[in-house]
Amino acid sequence: MEFSAQQIAGIVGGTIEGNPAVKVNDFAKIEEGRPGCISFLANMKYAHYLYETQSSVVLVNKDFKVEGETTATLIRVDDAYATVAKLLQLYQSMQVKRVGIDSLAFIDPSAKIGKDCYIGPFVAIAEGVEIGDGCVLHPHVTIGRNAKVGNNTEIYSNAVIYHDCRVGNNCILHAGCVIGADGFGFAPTENGYEKIPQIGIVTIEDNVEIGANTCIDRSTMGSTYVRQGVKLDNLVQIAHNVDVGRHTVMSAQVGVAGSTKVGEWCMLGGQAGVSNGLTVANRTQAGAKTGISSSVKKEGAVLQGMPAIDYNNFWRSMVVFKNLPDLNKQIYQMQKELEELKAKLKVES
Repeated sequence: MEFSAQQIAGIVGGTIEGNPAVKVNDFAKIEEGRPGCISFLANMKYAHYLYETQSSVVLVNKDFKVEGETTATLIRVDDAYATVAKLLQLYQSMQVKRVGIDSLAFIDPSAKIGKDCYIGPFVAIAEGVEIGDGCVLHPHVTIGRNAKVGNNTEIYSNAVIYHDCRVGNNCILHAGCVIGADGFGFAPTENGYEKIPQIGIVTIEDNVEIGANTCIDRSTMGSTYVRQGVKLDNLVQIAHNVDVGRHTVMSAQVGVAGSTKVGEWCMLGGQAGVSNGLTVANRTQAGAKTGISSSVKKEGAVLQGMPAIDYNNFWRSMVVFKNLPDLNKQIYQMQKELEELKAKLKVES
């Protein structure tokens, strides 16, 4: 499907510099641009590619200053990154959607399947399950008894939703993710560890995306919650009874321990960890490998390090830390000189 630069500018509310009639039918990174493709420039470290790219159209921010010649038609928008995301969503929505139930799928007779769904081969849907309209279940998905999945949710291969769990509308669950496995609950006894039954569920609200091989554990009682609009990367671990607030994002290998409440609009970088039973305030940002071991009470805190401290304080501390060997030598030399001075003063007295 082809669109002209003029049509695209109309869709995104942009202004054109160059040929409004030039047409595109594909996307490409600006450094790999080809004729007939649309690219975008949001990070200025890629700005030099604008003057050599072969892409026919490039989205740029309104305040971007062109400093050379380019063959591409420019479309100026408020936010090039957000705009290309909008166009990619539009492009994806125009793809032909598969519908129907494969003959190799197993669906319990008591399950309810909505309209216009696609159920791939070797999908297993247990008794009492409810699947909403427009859902896509790729091969080898497993849905446990009495689980519910909302409308227009897509679940990729080998994902597992355990019994009684709830998944909302317009969600994406990537391959291998596990929703509702038992929380890690064991009571120490003289003879070892006795398993504490995990009788709760997981509730995933609308517009959530869960990355490949991410695990969200069911609660001991009640529910583990992943609230509306949350985005979880691959290999994230959400423990039992955690409550992840709306629109929070977590990068790969983040771990959140049991019964912790993470606020809304938080951002946790790769391999960040949050200890159990804490409260993390709204809009907290934690850099990669940050270890949050106590509750964060101040909204909008920016943290780094283990244990987590203020981001700017952390990097000032790192300047000192990397110089500790030299500082240690200086202190040792000062101590030596001080002892010599004391000895000399003692002799003179």
